[in-house]
Amino acid sequence: MKIFRITTVPISLKILLKGQLRYFNEYFEVVGVSSPSDELYEVANNEGVRVVGVKMRRQISMLNDFIALMRLYKLFRDERPIIIHTHTPKAGMLGMVAGLMAKVPIRIHTVAGLPLMEEVGAKRLLLNVLEWFTYACSTRVYPNSNGLKRFILENGFCSDAKLKVIANGSSNGIDTTYFAPNMILDETKRELRTMLQLNSHDFIFIFIGRLVKDKGVNELISVFVKLQKKHPNAKLILVGEEEAELDPLSQKTVQIIKSNKAIITTGFQQDIRPYLAISDVLVFPSYREGFPNVPMQAGAMGLPAIVTNINGCNEIIISGENGEIIPPHDEHALLEVMSKWMSNPDKVKHMASRSRELIVSRFEQKVVWEELLKEYKMLLNEIGIL
Repeated sequence: MKIFRITTVPISLKILLKGQLRYFNEYFEVVGVSSPSDELYEVANNEGVRVVGVKMRRQISMLNDFIALMRLYKLFRDERPIIIHTHTPKAGMLGMVAGLMAKVPIRIHTVAGLPLMEEVGAKRLLLNVLEWFTYACSTRVYPNSNGLKRFILENGFCSDAKLKVIANGSSNGIDTTYFAPNMILDETKRELRTMLQLNSHDFIFIFIGRLVKDKGVNELISVFVKLQKKHPNAKLILVGEEEAELDPLSQKTVQIIKSNKAIITTGFQQDIRPYLAISDVLVFPSYREGFPNVPMQAGAMGLPAIVTNINGCNEIIISGENGEIIPPHDEHALLEVMSKWMSNPDKVKHMASRSRELIVSRFEQKVVWEELLKEYKMLLNEIGIL
């Protein structure tokens, strides 16, 4: 039985669903579908599955979207998958519509964050309609957090009967054997600290993600500059790349990042574990998420986190236990917590000691995969396949 797992761009298959395609390929014939690139063929090698390239653009484009829709329809009609399972908004819309046209019996869309949450006016109305249409063409919708499920119901995008949060949330869980403090040698940490010119007395905050407005990077940089005045030993590591064409940072923020020697940029890193291993606290002031991997990864590495009160983040972090939750867009609250933690290292150590335990007990990757496998089997049984 064929299952097609579909994302707009291949990095989502490669990173966000890492390991999952290989796991399900033991039970089904799994095919990865995404925009063609070298990364897509890396997915084939890494996961041991067949891949198919179908060009999709993240931006709305009537002509390109129609061409992608027709290519997906032809692919489904020719190959006859029993399940198509989409991730990311554009792949979801195109995949669900093409799947309905091709009469694919089980059409699943996972919701992992909604860009429309930050939009207003005509664009918000358009995105609302597209979201509703995507869900209307699906047979099941899996929000990857309870907060997203509530948002979907409150906005009338979908009936409760179609919705389900798998396990405790998250699209892929966390591999807690890979993200573990003991996986990084002391020598590796010393070499990295030397390379980044970090001193033993530095207190290191780390941000991991796209360097864009929606991740709260403008506020983070503004707050960090203020924090430095009171705590000159503060350092900030930014792991990730800018997306200036989609969601640019302010020019002021860009200039501060370039000129401030206490702010260290690394660009995208294939392995973020060494950077987490030398840091004290994750700062993740995002405006919107589905169920973010970064706070789980940091927690599994023993880092407490400062996150915003948004979907996913507020289900991973328990205030006072493994981090702190603040309102999004709130520079004052962010500065207060960062400063308080720098002045109270014992509190940080206590939360660090709880962080890994709280991730392992709730979000271990195999638990998420096994629950999703049960769901697939149940859906196949409903249509008389199993």
